[in-house]
Amino acid sequence: MSIAVNMKKMTMVQAITEALKVMLEEDASTLVIGEDVGRNGGVFRATDGLFELFGDDRVIDTPLAESGLIGTSIGLAMNGFKPVVEIQFLGFIYPGFNQLITHATRIRTRTQSRYTVPLTIRVPYGAGVRAPEIHSDSTEALFTHIPGLKVVVPSTPHDAKGMLISSIKDPDPVLFLEPMKMYRSGKGDVPTGSYTIPLGKAFRRRQGEDVSIFAWGAMVRIAEKAAETAAKNGIECDVIDLRTLYPLDKEMIAESVQKTGRAVIIHEAPSSGGVGSEVITIINDTSFLYMKAPIKKVTGYDAPVPLFTLEDDYLPDEKKVVRAIEETVRF
Repeated sequence: MSIAVNMKKMTMVQAITEALKVMLEEDASTLVIGEDVGRNGGVFRATDGLFELFGDDRVIDTPLAESGLIGTSIGLAMNGFKPVVEIQFLGFIYPGFNQLITHATRIRTRTQSRYTVPLTIRVPYGAGVRAPEIHSDSTEALFTHIPGLKVVVPSTPHDAKGMLISSIKDPDPVLFLEPMKMYRSGKGDVPTGSYTIPLGKAFRRRQGEDVSIFAWGAMVRIAEKAAETAAKNGIECDVIDLRTLYPLDKEMIAESVQKTGRAVIIHEAPSSGGVGSEVITIINDTSFLYMKAPIKKVTGYDAPVPLFTLEDDYLPDEKKVVRAIEETVRF
């Protein structure tokens, strides 16, 4: 990882803006494309100011047509550009799902690597901001089942900038999921200038010997808070931020559970068919004989994200995670 010396305090959304600015300045083939990304600066203002700096041939407003803008961007990517598409909410991407699964992820195979698709799709996702129906989906597992598509989820401003730059530079398509709850919930140290963080590598947020906790996006903060509470009772948790959901960092998952012998997995997506189940498979394949207790999952429910009054009840929280940690230790 190459990191600039100077640091600056930023929110996650500011770090994302900085990453886009870095790439627009560094590489003339980089384009920002999406609904209201130009003069309005995006629905969350993640592209604020870029239109004025780079003009309407680099920061491009599109019609309300997700399939059309993803399809067009695939063509641009095959012809020398690096389009960065903004989809306003994850629940809005489904009309463009066909373009992703049928074309973007298959071009390299279809053309025997003659063409690649260096396409990055930025998508706010997740609950916790009191958004309307279809605005709070956490359906990341749908996309981890598509070979050829990397799925990235930062949990800090530092990672958001470095991993977005890595995504844009990647020769293949990347779905870059941005937890809405983290956009402006706090600031962190972010290097100025250009730097990259490798995709496919998890990060240990807290060192512990008793229980491994695996999380991503907004759930990382929940994991860290639960680990702090558990530590008061003498339970030390190894908190692993997966950061990339496809491909998963199998080596770090195995290394952590082989050290602790216990695991708790947190995700706000529905329980059935979630990425947590794939993490369990990796643990069973690599570390079954090291386990001291059954693996626990703390997840959302197998139901759509409810509206405002029930949203907090739907999401995993510190109490639910602490309970799972204690149960696996007491087993």
